[in-house]
Amino acid sequence: MTTDTANRPQGPLLAGAAVLSLMIVAAALTRLLPHPPNFSPVEAVALFGGAYFASRAWAIAVPLIAMFLSDLALGLANGGIYFEYFASAHFAAIYLCIALSTILGFGLRGKVSGGRVLGYSLIGSLLFFLLSNAAVWLTAVPGHGACAAGLVPCYVAGLPFFQWTVLGTLFYAALLFGGFALLRRRLPALAAQTA
Repeated sequence: MTTDTANRPQGPLLAGAAVLSLMIVAAALTRLLPHPPNFSPVEAVALFGGAYFASRAWAIAVPLIAMFLSDLALGLANGGIYFEYFASAHFAAIYLCIALSTILGFGLRGKVSGGRVLGYSLIGSLLFFLLSNAAVWLTAVPGHGACAAGLVPCYVAGLPFFQWTVLGTLFYAALLFGGFALLRRRLPALAAQTA
């Protein structure tokens, strides 16, 4: 008599997926705390999910859902104007960036180190800068602001925010990747790729 272990629930895998999901949601909800503009966990949660979820579908879905939950919470906290954001091209660009950064994070699978997380965080921050400012440029009101003058002036106007994107990504990447490494030492069940 044979048993089909593939159909049985894998307790450690489910526990690992739950831990990863909770860490990602908690990081995403820190966007509700006061912070400098663009100092956020957006890129870090995407890279983290891509690096550790065994299922590529979960790796992409969990950061997107977490960021959507935090956007809903921000909308409730900040009211009507924020809700207009959900119908904007900028919203679509941010969520596309999260998905692309998660795919970028697949390159960290089984190869997480401080130097690699640093490099991927910088690439993810640059990707976020390029996509989000391109979306701002595409939706610029004619004759209003630097972005109405063209894409390059739009990128130049976005440079002061780029430093905060990089710092936020590095901070949250250190928190997520470092925190998970500590958890893995204490909980051996988390040592395997999860979900």
